[in-house]
Amino acid sequence: MIDVHCHLEQEDFKGDIDSVIERCKNAGIRALISCAAHPKDFERAVEISKVYKGYVFITLSVHPIYVEELEIEEIKEALKRIRGLRESIVGIGETGYDFYWVKSEEKRRVQEDVFKMHIELALELDLPLIIHSRNASEKTVETIEEYKPEKVLWHFFGDRKLCDWIVKNSYLASFNTFLFKSKTHKKIVRDLPLENIVLETDSPWLGNGKRNEPISILKVAEKIAEIKKVTFDEVWNVCGQNAIKFFGLRL
Repeated sequence: MIDVHCHLEQEDFKGDIDSVIERCKNAGIRALISCAAHPKDFERAVEISKVYKGYVFITLSVHPIYVEELEIEEIKEALKRIRGLRESIVGIGETGYDFYWVKSEEKRRVQEDVFKMHIELALELDLPLIIHSRNASEKTVETIEEYKPEKVLWHFFGDRKLCDWIVKNSYLASFNTFLFKSKTHKKIVRDLPLENIVLETDSPWLGNGKRNEPISILKVAEKIAEIKKVTFDEVWNVCGQNAIKFFGLRL
């Protein structure tokens, strides 16, 4: 099993990252994919991937909410830095649209420009694309359909209407601890084939008031097994292989 989306570069993990990773290894988790989505975090993310080489892999991007604080030239410079780190990363993302936090139509248009830059970079570097989409499913699909990238992972997927679209395109959808309290997410997991599912934590967030950790994918896997009426081992193995193939991991 692999946590395909966490944020180990965050300050929440700075004091005890060794212990966090040791717990994951002891639990049988084979790898972690950590996403740094702000330019200020790129260096820390690369450092972590070097210290835990072969276990922690990273993706880089400029998160869509940061169009509120970064100028377009700063974002372009960040993408240039990502291009230079091609050999250190396994994906581009998370990137996309966030219409929950970003209300301005002008800034939403900037999000579109920035999302397209990320897609073009992923295609140029031949890397998977990891999507963030909040209150923007229709616009996200419209943009993806324009480019038709082969490898797409929809992080924190929650739009039941798009299950068929995910399957038709052989894309992946990731699920986390939000699954425990969301009827919609339970129905999506029920409806999606296991071959289109991977597990994430989005840690350190989604911990119900406490710090979440990558080890919580065990509970997510247990819940998926319960929903789909299959064994824990089947979820563990299939979702793990989905992640290995998608990111091209050598473990």
